[in-house]
Formats: sequence, C-alpha cells, structure tokens
Amino acid sequence: QVQLVESGGGLVQTGGSLRLSCAASGRTFSSYEVGWFRQAPGKERKFAASISSNGGITYYADSVKGRFTISRDKAENAVYLQMNTLKPEDTAVYYCVARTGGPNWELGSWGQGTQVTVSS
Repeated sequence: QVQLVESGGGLVQTGGSLRLSCAASGRTFSSYEVGWFRQAPGKERKFAASISSNGGITYYADSVKGRFTISRDKAENAVYLQMNTLKPEDTAVYYCVARTGGPNWELGSWGQGTQVTVSS
C-alpha cells in the first residue's frame, strides 16, 4: 500500500496562493488515481479535485474550478494542488488520497492532512 504525506499548507490572505504537495512512498505512485479532499471545521470531508493515473484526466468540484489546478510529477512521485485566488471558505484541512480503482475513495490510502487557513 502506498503511504502519503501532504505538505504546503499554511496561512494566507484572501486572494493569495498556495501549492500543496502529496508525496508518495512505498509503491509506485504512477498507477494510482489521486484525489484531494478537504474538511472545513465542523463539516464533512468533501471532494476538491482528482487526477487519473496517467495525468490525462482531471476533475474539480465546482467550488474550486478555475482556481485550483491538480497535477502530478512521475519523476518526483508526487501530486500537487495549485490553489489560486484563495477565499476564506477554502479554509480546511486538505487530504490527498490514492486509489487503484472503484468508486469509493474512502477505501483508498489517505494522508494525514495539511491545514490551509485563508484570512479575510
């Protein structure tokens, strides 16, 4: 099973940018579909973005479309989430998750999360 570690979170002002990284170890990451989810305080965890194993297909939640970009670097064994034009409602713990198939992300391998706080 692949192990995931997120990094890159922090405190940023409204309109600012952050790039989150999801580094993988344990197995070749390139065979996994990878997603980013986020959980705001007191709310359920929600899908933000995903990328296919070969990087050719991406999906975004409507709330982040046009502002966030997911990408992957095979050589670095990592997936990134570039977040621009951040809003206070983007404040959440961000998790990356990897899966090899099936509709249920919950059965994938999850990282521990990284906190993103956007101040108004």
